[in-house]
Formats: sequence, C-alpha cells, structure tokens
Amino acid sequence: MTKGYWIARVDITDFEAYKAYIAANAEPFKQFGAHFLVRSGRMENPEGGSRSRNVVIEFPSYQAALDCWHSPAYQAAMQLRLPVSTIDLIIIEGYDGPQPT
Repeated sequence: MTKGYWIARVDITDFEAYKAYIAANAEPFKQFGAHFLVRSGRMENPEGGSRSRNVVIEFPSYQAALDCWHSPAYQAAMQLRLPVSTIDLIIIEGYDGPQPT
C-alpha cells in the first residue's frame, strides 16, 4: 500500500492566532498516523511561486490522508486556521514504482 501525503504552502497573517490551529490539529494528525517530513525550515524557490511556510505530512496510506482532512476534528481545527492564513493544499498518493538508476 502506498503512503499518502499532504503538501501545503501557507502564508500566515497572525502567527499567535495560528498557534491555536497547530494545537488543535495535533489530535487528528495523531489519530490518522501523520508524520511531518517538512515543517517550514530553510528553503529556496528557484522556479514558480511560493508561500512563506511549506509543509509535507506523510500518512500511512492515501485513504488515511483523505480521512484525516475530512474528519470532524480536523475540520474544527481548520476553522481556526482560515481567518489567519492562506493555504494551497494537495492530498496526494505516494509513488512506489521504479526509480532512476
């Protein structure tokens, strides 16, 4: 089974208020097996557009990634984020095929 991922690019207008979202999303992330691979950090943007914060979250499966986003607990957390941020978020299935050699 391939893993699932959330890839998010975020601009935050009020980080103090955004902290409430971070606290609220911990439970659904734990429930659905989320693991942060990228959580902000240094970056360069050599092509295309970007936002100030970038996040990649790994889930045990694509279905778990979808179920987390649709869960009542995450939807409640999201309501805390909406007024203080702009986000581009995709939920994507991982790749488990051939790799370059």
